Amino acid sequence: MEWIIIPALIFLVPVIKSVTEHLEEKARIKAGAVKDALELEKLRQENFIMETEKMRIELETMRLQSPPSNIDFTLTKKEF
Repeated sequence: MEWIIIPALIFLVPVIKSVTEHLEEKARIKAGAVKDALELEKLRQENFIMETEKMRIELETMRLQSPPSNIDFTLTKKEF
């Protein structure tokens, strides 16, 4: 019986090593993907902040360039 167990263990070690290396590589790839996703989310946040600031400046510019509106556009009962 021992003559079967010893060779089985000898052949089992490289298989276990291969499986372990595969799992480690898979974990490294997943860590890289998470790192890339985090960087992408940071870039999206920065872009959102820049676009919001740009829109705020454009709105302020439009408000300053437009003439003051003193015209009352509400309808009275006679006009309706």
